[in-house]
Amino acid sequence: MITIPYLTALTTYFSYGLLFAFGQFRDFFRKIFDWWNSSNRQGYAPICLGNEDFYTRRLYLRIQDCFGRPISSAPDAWFDVVERYSNDHNKTLKRTDKVKHCLNLGSYNYLGFAAADEYCTPRAIESLKLFSPSTSSARADGGTTALHKELEEYVANFVGKPAAIVFGMGYVTNSAIIPVLIGKGGLIISDSLNHSSIINGARGSGATIRVFQHNTPSHLENVLREQIAEGQPRTHRPWKKIIVVVEGIYSMEGELCKLPEVVSICKKYKAYVYLDEAHSIGAVGRTGRGVCELLAVDTADVDVMMGTFTKSFGSCGGYIAGSKELIQFLKYACPAHLYGTSISPPAAQQIISAIKVILGEDGSSRGAQKLARIRENSNFFRSELQKMGFEVLGDNDSPIMPIMLYNPSKIPAFSRECLKQNVAVVTVGFPATPLLLGRARICISASHSREDLINALEVISKVGDLVGIKYFPAEPKKEHREDGTIKLD
Repeated sequence: MITIPYLTALTTYFSYGLLFAFGQFRDFFRKIFDWWNSSNRQGYAPICLGNEDFYTRRLYLRIQDCFGRPISSAPDAWFDVVERYSNDHNKTLKRTDKVKHCLNLGSYNYLGFAAADEYCTPRAIESLKLFSPSTSSARADGGTTALHKELEEYVANFVGKPAAIVFGMGYVTNSAIIPVLIGKGGLIISDSLNHSSIINGARGSGATIRVFQHNTPSHLENVLREQIAEGQPRTHRPWKKIIVVVEGIYSMEGELCKLPEVVSICKKYKAYVYLDEAHSIGAVGRTGRGVCELLAVDTADVDVMMGTFTKSFGSCGGYIAGSKELIQFLKYACPAHLYGTSISPPAAQQIISAIKVILGEDGSSRGAQKLARIRENSNFFRSELQKMGFEVLGDNDSPIMPIMLYNPSKIPAFSRECLKQNVAVVTVGFPATPLLLGRARICISASHSREDLINALEVISKVGDLVGIKYFPAEPKKEHREDGTIKLD
């Protein structure tokens, strides 16, 4: 739970209040102008009412240059950001021919496979000669190749499950699978900060949804006990099925799931565990096998293991791993398998090759080196940010580290000032986060060198002083003298 300083919360509310007041003031005169110069088609209701897109028009458009920045290179440690300009106060942005070479602190390229790789890239290119850029078909029709079968075997073995099924899109893996697993008469208990793909999947299932406080096993147990005692709404019959859905690493918080406690509680109350490892698989654990390996949880105790290939593996798509009976059922019942286009063969080959590198099957130790480097980079960067006085969320070993900004005016200021100094960061505000909890989300990669990270820390420190987001006193710098003593600056 984030505790917001009283003064920070007050100034943030004041800033939003000021923006809201000026927005309403402008909308008032806009209505008068529209009434005077009415050009609406007779009989047609407006597609978008003023209140429905108020936030977009009066707040988001002011700072939209900080979001959706196009790039013109692979998302490696450094990449090229296309420069844009606006002639209408940020309502529209136009691209230029100029690019800015920036340090990449925003991509989920955890192990560095998103750029050209000496082992993966040639094999992905070679697969084009054997297959094609696309299967142009669903898996259930003509979209299953030998690569897809091989990929599913590798994934199942990698995560420690008997079987796996892969899909062409990570978001769909959650939103299409959950409605297949549970329906009316079932109960989904979801972490309050779960990803929107989980939320949409749960809503589409028809099951009853209950939410427990973020990463709080004690509240999860209270919710489970209460819901089991009450049963289904109105009839109070026992639930047909109960599924608890959590994430391995929460993408906006950088926190590791308290998986051992969650598994223990679910065993006690006979509930299924659904684990989303989109940001943890390949990124944490001694051999990159995710939070189960990191937290010493037996994968047999996790009923449904979900993950994506868009982060650590530098490809696209997602997977579900579980028992052979579960996977066989999904192949017959899941619309993403029956109707969705399968993973592109080169993308499948990229994933297989990345897993081989991680496991050392490429004949080198590069995979182990990448895993060690991302762990070292993440812990070093987080530690240095905290020493500087920033409020940083998340746990050690997590490659995601949000820096709290809070105030809406500091979101664009931080993003723009970093970009001026060739550091590209991702800033996040409402509605992706609660209104008061705007932040910059730093993502660390194994492809970052120590020099890159030190350069980024220097820039972020300067911008932090300029913008005023160092909410804690900085630790004094230590200077080692020749006589062996330490001087504190």
